[in-house]
Amino acid sequence: MTTIAVLRGDQTGEELLEQALRVISPGVIGIALDLRFFDLSLDHRRATSNAVVVEAADAMVACGYGLKAATVTPEDASDVGSPNALLRERVGGKVILRTGRRIPGVAGIAGVGAPISVVRMAVDDAYNAKEWREISNSDELAFRTERISRNTCRVVAEFAFQHARTVHARVFGGPKFTVSRVYEGMFKEEMDAAAQRHPDVTYEPQLIDATYALLFSRAGEPLVIPAMNRDGDCLSDLVLQMFGSIAGAESLVLGFHDEGLTPSVVMAEAPHGTAPALQGKNIANPMAMILAIASLLAFTPDAPARAASRAIYEATFETVRAGTRTADLGGQAFTSEFTDAVIALVRAKLAPDGLTRETERSS
Repeated sequence: MTTIAVLRGDQTGEELLEQALRVISPGVIGIALDLRFFDLSLDHRRATSNAVVVEAADAMVACGYGLKAATVTPEDASDVGSPNALLRERVGGKVILRTGRRIPGVAGIAGVGAPISVVRMAVDDAYNAKEWREISNSDELAFRTERISRNTCRVVAEFAFQHARTVHARVFGGPKFTVSRVYEGMFKEEMDAAAQRHPDVTYEPQLIDATYALLFSRAGEPLVIPAMNRDGDCLSDLVLQMFGSIAGAESLVLGFHDEGLTPSVVMAEAPHGTAPALQGKNIANPMAMILAIASLLAFTPDAPARAASRAIYEATFETVRAGTRTADLGGQAFTSEFTDAVIALVRAKLAPDGLTRETERSS
């Protein structure tokens, strides 16, 4: 049985988590999952001084899988802060994967149609760098120390090629290695090395500025873009909006231990925040959270769980195509109504005759 650590959240983050959990109930997908719950709401994080975050991270390391709801980050720097950095550090998170996809009926930009995945460093680079200022010759200078590691570069590059093979995409893009030959050049070296290990995957390296520019002319084919932490942060925001909405995307944090190149922990979440203005109104879009659990199941070795993943992906987008949409996508469906429609399609797809029809359709 697959065990999943479920990290509860705040406001609509918690409400949308509940919708995703409805989709994976045994009565819907036909299999039982061992769900272990941890309350990461702001109140409970404060009450435990973030001990619950450590407990949840350790549970993910033990079982390999986590599903996280959106959480509130307090503004006061002396408060408990965001749990995300602590979770990533504790699970050995080195890769963040975000994939933009076309949503039926939602207009994209520049003819974007095929999926675009950004494989981003989850650690180091411009984040958590030491910063300071000095006065020199009546001017003020600002400094920052940044670092990346060979191991993280290797893991990000390797996973990008593995993912590209899985989704039948080309590896596209890269760092500004012509300007930063020592620092960013290390990442380019590992991308080139990964290309040698995966000759069956099409590899088209580009400088990061060219990558941005060419997205608008290459958006008709599936792409996987490996990126450094800061570049990937900016790039993933752009890519998701190119598809007209972030509703059709999930976010994955992948942990790697013992310098291995295979993920040891996968944590899935929606890329959006807690949307407090929508709380309690039953109008928030649950797509991204439903897709998060679908993506998580795809990483498990259990064949029925992977079949459920495929059914959930298909059912989610077919529900939108059929016209059942929440207000943000131009529809009138309530949150629970959208989930009801997805559940009905998942059940139909996973029923014995449903599986037969899917097999005949794909053969």
